[in-house]
Amino acid sequence: MRNSYSPEFKAKVVHEVLREDKTLSQVSAAYEVHPNLVGQWRDQALAGMASLFSRAKEQDWAAREAAHEQEKQELYAEIGRLTTQLS
Repeated sequence: MRNSYSPEFKAKVVHEVLREDKTLSQVSAAYEVHPNLVGQWRDQALAGMASLFSRAKEQDWAAREAAHEQEKQELYAEIGRLTTQLS
């Protein structure tokens, strides 16, 4: 059976690896995860780290937030129209 790990657990394991207090093998043994999997998680974290600091991500977040607000306003308006029709 294949295990699935939460993002929080993966982040905790990768954080432990990046601290370099223990080797990757020691960390993987402590958390009972295969060393290759821990290595993959570390590589993914390092590859995605640059995007955490990019302006494009902030702009994307702002655009999504604006779209969400617009959709919410439209849905509230629809609820109002439907409530009025029902009355």
